Amino acid sequence: MGDNFEITVMKYDQIDRKLFIKNRKNFMERMVPGGLAVFNANDVFPIGADSTMPFQQNRDLFYLSGVDQEEAILVLFPDAPKPEHREILFLTETNPHIAVWEGEKLTKEKAFEVSGIKTVYWLQDFEKIFFEVMAQSETIYFNKNEHYRVQGSIQTETRDDRFIKWCKEKYPAHQVAKSNPILQRLRAVKDPIELDLMQQACDITEKAFRRALKFTKPGVWEYEIEAEYWHEMIRNRSKGFAYTPIIASGNNANVLHYTENNQQCKAGDLILLDTGAEYANYSSDMTRSIPVSGRFTDRQKQIYNAVNKVKTEATKWLIPGTMWDEFHKEVGKLMTSELLNLGLLDKADVQNENPDWPAYKKYFMHGTAHNIGLDTHDYGILTEPMKANQVFTVEPGIYLPDEGFGIRLEDDVVIQEKGEPFNLMRNIPIEADEIEEIMNS
Repeated sequence: MGDNFEITVMKYDQIDRKLFIKNRKNFMERMVPGGLAVFNANDVFPIGADSTMPFQQNRDLFYLSGVDQEEAILVLFPDAPKPEHREILFLTETNPHIAVWEGEKLTKEKAFEVSGIKTVYWLQDFEKIFFEVMAQSETIYFNKNEHYRVQGSIQTETRDDRFIKWCKEKYPAHQVAKSNPILQRLRAVKDPIELDLMQQACDITEKAFRRALKFTKPGVWEYEIEAEYWHEMIRNRSKGFAYTPIIASGNNANVLHYTENNQQCKAGDLILLDTGAEYANYSSDMTRSIPVSGRFTDRQKQIYNAVNKVKTEATKWLIPGTMWDEFHKEVGKLMTSELLNLGLLDKADVQNENPDWPAYKKYFMHGTAHNIGLDTHDYGILTEPMKANQVFTVEPGIYLPDEGFGIRLEDDVVIQEKGEPFNLMRNIPIEADEIEEIMNS
């Protein structure tokens, strides 16, 4: 079983542990003297009876260790008097019975291969070892999800939440610090190994999209297109979609988070496909809008090309030093210009617009870009200038419910030290003529 570790434990190829060694080093360099940080795996969430949701690892724990297993705990204590306690991994003890019923779990040796962490204890020893290192530390770093989109949307108590309650009660004299501001900055800037993994996710998305293009025709159902994506993603060692997919035909495209995917696709309609694969827990995020019948109408192509033009011009603003707010203002100007050219806005609309809700927002009401990485909406501090090796989506759209369609186009791009961003989706068809050609070949 050990020889097939990459296949039996996870679909993806084992990631070079150099990434996780570097990530931990970068994190610990930013900790205060005498600081100790703890990271817990995600829970396995129950559905009912003995059913559970598929396990998804806590992204921060994965980022720092590469461990993709439930009930893991990572402790970082750079000033530990014992060198072997500067990085500690706690895992559920595995045995032949577990291997038969649940599949192979990490041994201490395999955990080192994956993470580069030499000190691995079984979970049963956690409280004893933790008492020792807490007695030697002054500040504890707690890990909380503080993403700007999360407020009010999550009601589930996590393992980190329960650990924080327990730790504050058990060790009330420690100073408290937050790991999140450190991770927000570190995770936003991608290592070359991470960029390669994201490229693989995008390449799987490309294969799935090309399959969908060949499959789509009048009369198919949205969920049938979704099934074509699933097939291609799974057979390329992805767990599937990086987020809930949107397969929105006709007017469904004007519902920004439409996920029912249960309508029949009609001749003459467009389908908005917001469908990105994951690979090794890294996300891709792609949107394309395609004609059910294989040909755009003149009006559809006119709107399509306008969105594509805004996307091309907006991408040029994703360079080091750009501020998030300024980027969105510039994209607003680009979109306003296109909407004037299309006759959807007139000069009076723009002159009389509300600065807090500009005229273009009638047709393009969402943001143009977000960080992407281990999470589809990844960490990144939006009040700080953009940096090289951050990865952003670019996703303008024009939504026309009165005309029965909406168009959004989206690629994932890497900010470069110099020059225009590098498009991880450069090989995925986007020009209207190319999409028509593939659908009719």
